[in-house]
Amino acid sequence: MCGADEASLTTTKVEGAELELCSSCTDFGTEVRDESTGSGGSKYSTSSSSGKSSGSSGSSGGSSGSTGSSGGSTRPRDMFDDMDEIATDYDDRIRTAREDRGLSQEELANQLNEKASLIRKLERGDTLPTDEIQRKLEGALDITLVEGESVDDADWDSGDAGTMTLGDVVKRKD
Repeated sequence: MCGADEASLTTTKVEGAELELCSSCTDFGTEVRDESTGSGGSKYSTSSSSGKSSGSSGSSGGSSGSTGSSGGSTRPRDMFDDMDEIATDYDDRIRTAREDRGLSQEELANQLNEKASLIRKLERGDTLPTDEIQRKLEGALDITLVEGESVDDADWDSGDAGTMTLGDVVKRKD
């Protein structure tokens, strides 16, 4: 990529293309390692997320039954698992709570140490609040901007575990 003329080049995958790169340019992609051992794994590997590394812990298969959280075929955890879901009517919740307190958008912005344009965008639904803004709004207006348990989720929560069947949930179109 840089045009350096080196004797030893490394095959690296950058945005879907395999390139022969010098040692200084390999940081732009993922080093391609040709695994001829027949392990059945992916031929692409990085130093941080290798499926074959012996020190790796987590959910990369294995024969041990005690490493998974539920034992069966579990998917790896991602960043979205720990995130709260912002309510679809967050803009109305913010506007209603602000008006109930008799605050203008500018006054609320000053109270939160934010710009009034941000409050306008939030109340129009043009932008989602960041985690920090969400905490500030929830504290100042005494509201919650995350989705609560929906009615559909409540239907699945029966007191007796194992007594609900698919027939209890499905609605037929007769």
